[in-house]
Amino acid sequence: MISYPAVLTEDEQEGGYTVEFPDLPGCITEGDTLEQALGYAKDALSLYLESIYSRKLPIPQPSKKSGKSIHYIEPEKKIGFAIWLKLNRAEQGLSQARVASQLGVSQQAYQKFENPKRTNPTLSQIVKLENLFGSEILKP
Repeated sequence: MISYPAVLTEDEQEGGYTVEFPDLPGCITEGDTLEQALGYAKDALSLYLESIYSRKLPIPQPSKKSGKSIHYIEPEKKIGFAIWLKLNRAEQGLSQARVASQLGVSQQAYQKFENPKRTNPTLSQIVKLENLFGSEILKP
């Protein structure tokens, strides 16, 4: 599944945490505790990705960052699946029609897989996609 790096900053004067996603301009949230901030970060990331998808804006690939204040956040499962699929298909230069054909579904049915609001693949379709892209979608 897809995850984006988030920078967590503790506000030592007023308390709480701010969470910012460097790859996603304007995607920012905060929480009173670390757990709350991370939960809100998942919500903010999910809403941000769903919003840029619905407005047909380019979806940035997550960058690789490391450091003490970096946490990788996954969006909600349906949104993460749809975004992961769209980015991987584009990265491999495959058309929706070609992937649909390899899955044995119509192009219209496949388009739903890349739509965060409508995606609902079966387990066998997920396995076929994992084989096609050579990558695990569902990790334990």
